[in-house]
Amino acid sequence: MTEMTTADTQSDATNPVNPLERRIDISVSLAEIDGEISARLKKIARTVKMPGFRPGKVPMSLVAQNYGGQARSEAVGMAVESILEATLKEQNLRMAGYPNIQPVADAGEGKLGFTATFEVYPQIILGDVSGQSIERPALAVTDAEVDQTLDVLRKQRVIYNETDRPAQKDDRVVIDFVGRKEGVEFPGGKADDHSMVVGAGAMLPDFEQALEGVKAGDKKTFDVKFPDDYQAKDLAGSIVQFDILVKKVEAAQLPELDAEFAKTLGSADGDVAAMRAEVRANLEREVKKRLEAKVKQQVMDALLAVNPLDVPKALVEAESKQMADAMLRDMESRGMAMKGIPIEPAWFADKAMRRVKLGLLLTEVVKTNDLYAKPEQVRAVVDEFSASFEDPKEVVRWYYSQPQRLAEAEALAVENNVVQWVLSKVTVSEKSVAFDELMGNAA
Repeated sequence: MTEMTTADTQSDATNPVNPLERRIDISVSLAEIDGEISARLKKIARTVKMPGFRPGKVPMSLVAQNYGGQARSEAVGMAVESILEATLKEQNLRMAGYPNIQPVADAGEGKLGFTATFEVYPQIILGDVSGQSIERPALAVTDAEVDQTLDVLRKQRVIYNETDRPAQKDDRVVIDFVGRKEGVEFPGGKADDHSMVVGAGAMLPDFEQALEGVKAGDKKTFDVKFPDDYQAKDLAGSIVQFDILVKKVEAAQLPELDAEFAKTLGSADGDVAAMRAEVRANLEREVKKRLEAKVKQQVMDALLAVNPLDVPKALVEAESKQMADAMLRDMESRGMAMKGIPIEPAWFADKAMRRVKLGLLLTEVVKTNDLYAKPEQVRAVVDEFSASFEDPKEVVRWYYSQPQRLAEAEALAVENNVVQWVLSKVTVSEKSVAFDELMGNAA
């Protein structure tokens, strides 16, 4: 179809901020489009059904009247798509997202004109990471960390008993509340029979602090300041007023560290020593995972530092939407009523930008240095995943019977290869890290 098209690819001079944007001017011969429309209508006519006519006997005038618009749209769309695909292939361009195709008013006699504007993937020339430095955090699990973890597990199995005394830290309260900004209720600022633990960090600090000292039956009004970087932009930095009614105060009672407690953790015979050993093994796996995650983050930072990269806006927008949708699903799965509470993709733009950049960089690093995962590396990841389960062999079988799950393990194995490759290039030093800091418990 070469005689029906012309295409010219160029950067959009009116948008220098986006160096990845390209524009293709396309012209399509009306004569060939009309021929394609005619061919499509004849094909439709062979099977179309209309009242009063047998299949295949519907007059072409009626077929054209009813299906002409569809045939024309399909013919033009196919022609434009064909030209666009051929031009991208010829100029070795990879389009990111979908093109914005607009008609051109005057394309010349006997022609239809269009402009296709789109973004392309960047060309990546990997930078040298050898000048970067990485601190490898180190932490050995001792009895002190095991004891601290057991305390956390006890708190997770806390029993609450209703009390008449004033609420204090770690107590659970049941309240009705309504929040108002400048006298007007705002979305997500109202709940009835809301249960929360004082000082657990589930609510803003001002809100939780106001609950210390309240008793059942109390009514209270207080101000709460939202952080300047709060995700809901209409509330960020605002001071709002809450009215609460305290329905119940419950004091926390921790279980004893005994055989009964051991049974709640899966020890059939209540062996406290065996329970401690199991807790230590799980804790060592968790510490190892977190230490590796801190190293991986530094590796990714190092790659970003030496590879400044423009990325397609379309990819960032798509990633932002996925992150927003994931947060919505997560909050709904936790039983939160999210109707009317906006979760805007724009809130995730910075994180989405980082993810997209790293995705492009890792793909290039893996391809350039042949860091694809080997079967034994994937199996090692699966074995590590399954180690904490009661029947690891069954978990392994499950992974290998689920292509999507196995693909996740393969992706992690590839990331591990990238991490090891970067560590072999950079300067690595070791630094001890505190348990609370590593586990995210630091005040």
